[in-house]
Amino acid sequence: MSVLGQILARKVTEVAERRRALPDAELAARAKDAPALRGFEAALSPPGGPTRIIAEVKRASPSAGAIDATLDAPAQARRYAEAGAAAISVLTDGPGFGGSLDDLRAVRAAVETPLLRKDFVVDAYQLLEARAAGADAALLIVAALSEDGLRRLLDRCGELGLAALVEVHDELDADVALRSGARIIGVNNRNLKTMTVNLATSERILPLLPEGVKGVAESGIRTPDDARRLRRAGAVNLLVGEALVRAADPGALVRELCG
Repeated sequence: MSVLGQILARKVTEVAERRRALPDAELAARAKDAPALRGFEAALSPPGGPTRIIAEVKRASPSAGAIDATLDAPAQARRYAEAGAAAISVLTDGPGFGGSLDDLRAVRAAVETPLLRKDFVVDAYQLLEARAAGADAALLIVAALSEDGLRRLLDRCGELGLAALVEVHDELDADVALRSGARIIGVNNRNLKTMTVNLATSERILPLLPEGVKGVAESGIRTPDDARRLRRAGAVNLLVGEALVRAADPGALVRELCG
């Protein structure tokens, strides 16, 4: 089984356990009382606009292993916000990334910047969790869902007011995302089967996105040179995680990546 397949199997079990502990109706009530939404989609650049950074809070990843196990999520988020990050991505997967919904709640209390819940969404229950914890957007991965499943989750995002960052890995994924009505498409430069990274994936796919769809380049962006390379391919929104967590001054790197 692939790394993604293993994660998804675990995620189905996790969601079932959390649902037993907190039924949908109770979670929906919490989501209804959540803080007002901030405009995640509006925070991103349209094609040709200025470079904007979605700065990520994460402690580990399956590919990199431990990055910073002691990372203070709200403190890191404040560094990003003060440096001008357009949005902040918070990893909420525990076993693979060292994150939790508590991190999302803490970051929400610390910054006014729009927040993305970064996780492996397999069930609409997780969208309720995202809204209740203060997220403004959720990640939906094409490779993790059927096309009908993606459409249903996109519809549910709309009902909850959440933006959806729809992640693709190749042209076929991009076609599915567009047919499903995605308004924000993230191109992940990491091959989820081999875990290798190639910035050429974004260079190849981002120019194919139609006018009106905002594109985001994800994974493998470490230096201003990487940002400039992707900018030439039309990438105006960059999701950056590991490089920022490892940086001695993450705020300075945010500003450098914006160029």
